[in-house]
Amino acid sequence: MTPFDLSGRVAIVTGGNGGIGLGMARGLASAGAAVVVAGRNAEKNAAAVTELEALGASAAAVVVNVTEQASCQALVAAAVERFGRLDILINNAGTNIRKQPAEYELAEWREVLETNLTSAFVCSQAAYAEMKRAGGGKIINIGSMMSIFGASFAVPYAASKGGIVQMTKGLATAWAKDNIQVNAVLPGWIDTDLTRKARQQVNGLHERVLERTPAGRWGITDDFAGIAVFLSSPASDFITGTAIPVDGGYSVQG
Repeated sequence: MTPFDLSGRVAIVTGGNGGIGLGMARGLASAGAAVVVAGRNAEKNAAAVTELEALGASAAAVVVNVTEQASCQALVAAAVERFGRLDILINNAGTNIRKQPAEYELAEWREVLETNLTSAFVCSQAAYAEMKRAGGGKIINIGSMMSIFGASFAVPYAASKGGIVQMTKGLATAWAKDNIQVNAVLPGWIDTDLTRKARQQVNGLHERVLERTPAGRWGITDDFAGIAVFLSSPASDFITGTAIPVDGGYSVQG
């Protein structure tokens, strides 16, 4: 196997039916992996599968509610039943509720933490036994620039994404003995449905992002294809517990 070849590998991508998740899924598919698209919306899942199959990949869709442990376990079981193994898990499912800190209801705090952080832990737990059985695996957790920076309008989101980084380090330490590498990716400001809403809700956000980003643009979902392939492939077999920004240089600016 060449360093970036994913032929014969099987991947699950939660939230893989759009945005960054679909960008990563396209990268994995182009590198030869079979991809299981996991999301709540069956119609969007099916459209993503059609797109991946057009790239020549084997693909399947599973409707999942990542906030429910049984649903995450059923997702892994369905992937293994369909493709016979599991090698790669991308924990990408996420949500955000933008308010000032004093305005959040406790239920909203819990919704963001459960969707962004707890689900990644539960899906990783469910995937562990199958990866160990396969002789190793790759887990990629999607954090955020909010893992590094604070924002007044995204306190629970930032807490969940900071937790992603520390969880990644803990899992990497625990499962290195099983040849499972666990890493995080920290997206910067990426042009997705979620950030389009942010630009509507936060005055001046678009201009501030462009001013601070050395690359001079918002990221696009295809900017995540390469990092997904790298962290899923033998090329990254000695890399674990890291948090890698994909942000056009945003995080290096003072």
